[in-house]
Amino acid sequence: MAAPIDFYFDFTSPYGYLAATQIERLAATYGRNVKWHPILLGVVFKATGAVPLTSVPMKAEYTLRDLERTARFIGVPYRHPSTFPIATQATARAMLWIADTHGEAKAAEFAKAAYRALFADGVNIGDAAETAKIAAGLDVDPEALGAALASAEVKERLKAEVEQAMARGVFGSPFVIVDGEPFWGFDHFPQIEALLRNGKI
Repeated sequence: MAAPIDFYFDFTSPYGYLAATQIERLAATYGRNVKWHPILLGVVFKATGAVPLTSVPMKAEYTLRDLERTARFIGVPYRHPSTFPIATQATARAMLWIADTHGEAKAAEFAKAAYRALFADGVNIGDAAETAKIAAGLDVDPEALGAALASAEVKERLKAEVEQAMARGVFGSPFVIVDGEPFWGFDHFPQIEALLRNGKI
């Protein structure tokens, strides 16, 4: 089977959310699996000097409009969080722990549920208690998860994940790597599909 598609995202990334609603369908169409990689844009931005688009004068208003328009275009719910951006270390750590203890399919399910909670339902997933509720809805023991989130091992696991992503050149969310070819941004999904379909662009 062909190599999986590497999908890098931050849980506080709106375009990451939109990409997360489409990536598995796109991959499955061409016989691929998806490897989900949570990252922390705050760490990445310190290295690149970037800032969230919604914090940039002039770009912010356009970005909010584009997010709502793009969500309508692809047919997914979108409600911009009242508090934004938020810290999502707990959510990212939770996903990695779920992947290690319950498998990657369950972790991807959790990622999609957490994204929906934030960008469709307005839930502050930066709150570890809310993260635990989402996990509990997927039959993951919230008490075991809570203990794991406080552990040095899980914290180091996320730190290593972010460092590995940056070593591969990942500087934003969503960021997709297909057979060594990098793509930044949801707007590049048509090019990703072309590469998957034709083997080249």
